[in-house]
Amino acid sequence: MSRVYRALATSVLSLGLMAMAEAALKPGDPAPAFKTTAALAGKAFPFDVAAALKKGPVVLYFFPKAFTQGCTLEAHAFAEATPQFNQLGATVVGISHDDIDTLKKFSTEACRDQFAVASDPDAKTIRAYDATNAARPNMADRISYVIGTDGKVVFAHEGSDPEAHVKRTLEAVKKLAGR
Repeated sequence: MSRVYRALATSVLSLGLMAMAEAALKPGDPAPAFKTTAALAGKAFPFDVAAALKKGPVVLYFFPKAFTQGCTLEAHAFAEATPQFNQLGATVVGISHDDIDTLKKFSTEACRDQFAVASDPDAKTIRAYDATNAARPNMADRISYVIGTDGKVVFAHEGSDPEAHVKRTLEAVKKLAGR
């Protein structure tokens, strides 16, 4: 009986992981346009992904919640790598369900005034990018995208390791830049 239960549990888990892995947008998919309020260096401003794409590729990373351990580590890692992204012409922006007041503080403390973080209070952008956390539908999962200037997804990475998001998106931007 326990072998049958384990086999069933493994099958259900595998199907769940496959569904999660297939939830993210794929390279070649159009990146949904969005406008929202973002914060950089503690100051709020209107963010428009279409306007950002006119300047170069966009690294858009979704994170579950500001000031949690993994999200703070990821923000620190993106902050350290932001000068490299900028040299390659890319804009980095994080996005979560957090309110803009929380993100103003997070943009300074965790993002170290290096890149913007955007608020998605209604989770519309989170849903549009298939970045919904299965356990908490209004929260984002940890998913990163590189969006090319043509408005299409060039690279997508989903996983729990915050530093892998930075490393892999930087590799994708370098490849996009021909380096």
